[in-house]
Amino acid sequence: MIRTKKRMILCIALLAAVLLFIWGNSMADGSRSEAISGSVSTWFGAFLRFDPETAQKFHYALRKAAHFTEFAALGLLLAWLFGMMGTKKGRLFCLPLLCSFGAACVDETIQVFAEGRNASLIDVGIDICGAAAGIGVLLIGHHYIRKKFNRKHLEETT
Repeated sequence: MIRTKKRMILCIALLAAVLLFIWGNSMADGSRSEAISGSVSTWFGAFLRFDPETAQKFHYALRKAAHFTEFAALGLLLAWLFGMMGTKKGRLFCLPLLCSFGAACVDETIQVFAEGRNASLIDVGIDICGAAAGIGVLLIGHHYIRKKFNRKHLEETT
């Protein structure tokens, strides 16, 4: 991956913002966290016209989707950073995933100390799956772009 000072700064700034967002939400007490996800869930429920039972199930799924999405962004950014640092291809999946696992463990540990919250191994699993998806998106996208660039470069030189 092409490394420039601007790209490194951008990637590190985005990584910091994502980690602050993840860990900041984990510091919220249980009632505040429920209120935030409840308002989003209520809006979607009204938009999709869910009955109360379906809305309750949707609320749970929405919270888990938020975990997945946050960590997909984290995994993608970590893979981008490690790629720009010249990490070998074999490690370009494992290192960001290991860092994401550490961030997920910190996330759940923070929730232990937030009033009305608790840690969940299920959330760590969802976080890791999200990170793996984000890393996969970056690696597949990078492979596709390189392949397309190389093909275009070959056509121009022949």
